[in-house]
Parts: sequence; C-alpha cells; structure tokens
Amino acid sequence: MKAINDSQFKDEVLNSKGLVLVDFWAEWCGPCRQLGGVLEEVAKEIGDRVEICKMNVDESPNTASEYGIRSIPTLFLFKDGQQIDTKVGFNPKSTLVSWLNSHM
Repeated sequence: MKAINDSQFKDEVLNSKGLVLVDFWAEWCGPCRQLGGVLEEVAKEIGDRVEICKMNVDESPNTASEYGIRSIPTLFLFKDGQQIDTKVGFNPKSTLVSWLNSHM
C-alpha cells in the first residue's frame, strides 16, 4: 500500500495500467482506521494483482472534492485509469477480496 496526495493522483491512479484501489480516509475516522488494517491484509493476499493507494482527505482535499467524496471511508476502484466501481463504508476482508476478484 502507498500513501498518495493530490499531486500524485494522476500519475499513480489515472495513468496506471491494471487495477488501482484508492481508499479515501482521514485520521479522525474510526471506520477508516479499521479499514486500514483490513486493506493491509488484502494487500498481502492479492497485492500483486491490485495496487492499493490511501489518500487522506484532510491532506488532499482537491481530489476528494473533484470526485465528490461525501462520506469516508470510500473506496474507488480504477482499471486502466477509469473509475469502474465504488464502495462506501467499512467492509470485511472477504467482501473486499471478492469485490476485487470480480474485476480482475
């Protein structure tokens, strides 16, 4: 997993080939912190097939605003630079792995 900011979003997400999962989160958000641990487990299991990026909405408000993030945690899934799916709120590892596998 890698932390990205507004200035890195284009290169790390929009110009990437394959699947990229972007986790929009904040330090003060309890469910976001819970999801962070789950995403670390997901990265260990299938991180070779999907890039996982974390974007702190407090530190990078421009991208969050541009994509209309209203609730966190919000997960956006991109494939070859195009947004293809979204999940909002906390989800368990099994749900996330199934969701990601359905797009591979």
